[in-house]
Amino acid sequence: MTDSRVAGFLFALMAVTIWSGNFIIASGFVEDIPPITLAALRWVTASLIFVPFAWRGMQRDMQPLLDNRWAIAGAALTGVTLFNTLVYVSARTTDTVNMALLGSTTPVFVVILARIFLKERISPARAAGLAIAICGMLTIATRGSLDTLLHLTFRVGDVWMLLAGFLWAIYSILVKRKPITISRNSYLGATFLLGAIPLIPAALIEQQFHAPWAVTPATVGAVLYVGIGASLAAFFLWTSAIMIIGPGTAALFQYFIPVFSGIGAFFLLGKPITPVHVAGFVLIFGGVALATRPR
Repeated sequence: MTDSRVAGFLFALMAVTIWSGNFIIASGFVEDIPPITLAALRWVTASLIFVPFAWRGMQRDMQPLLDNRWAIAGAALTGVTLFNTLVYVSARTTDTVNMALLGSTTPVFVVILARIFLKERISPARAAGLAIAICGMLTIATRGSLDTLLHLTFRVGDVWMLLAGFLWAIYSILVKRKPITISRNSYLGATFLLGAIPLIPAALIEQQFHAPWAVTPATVGAVLYVGIGASLAAFFLWTSAIMIIGPGTAALFQYFIPVFSGIGAFFLLGKPITPVHVAGFVLIFGGVALATRPR
């Protein structure tokens, strides 16, 4: 295995580690901050911090940015404006099991679109590893209960989660097709800025239909985490991973999110790790290892 491939794996793993905390915050603050407002605060924070550092590069790359404006606008809309907003909306309108079930389709969407648009091969090992990782994720989500899986009640939030997964797949393909004439910082700066702008008026409109929310140390900390960690740091790492190992391979690491969320919930919230969790962890690790092994 080459050093660059190992680096791509590490970047993807670090990104999903950070995102696992985002899911804890999404569920923990679901009643405290309205979903569009949380998304707006997240991306405005990320933009205010990152764009000043990326501005010089954006000016240098202005012509290729303009030449590829529709592709960049598409990445901003799918990956920034809509994806996390729909995840936050889904968290308010469905339960954790359904979110995990439909969230498991996201890497599947990425693998399929990568095959169609990037000609990434779906080997038997990758297909088998993907199936095993999905089983591991469902084991954790349903706590190993087949009855829970058979008696799921689907809600409107499930549609938003499914749509979010498909939009993330589109975003991943667009990132991989980033022109080499545009630097990574310029690309991220442009997508952050373009993606955050529509969220501001949307959040102001949302405020008219929701009860006022309180600014507390906890909510400020949550916004800083999703803005700096889950947005700025994680997207930088994820973009690096996609450019090295491709979106189809990077997407498989998203199955580690429930693993790291469970570990984080154990240390931060005192929630137990049961044998069912361990079985799910083993299935996910085994599935991802099988799907990402060198040919």
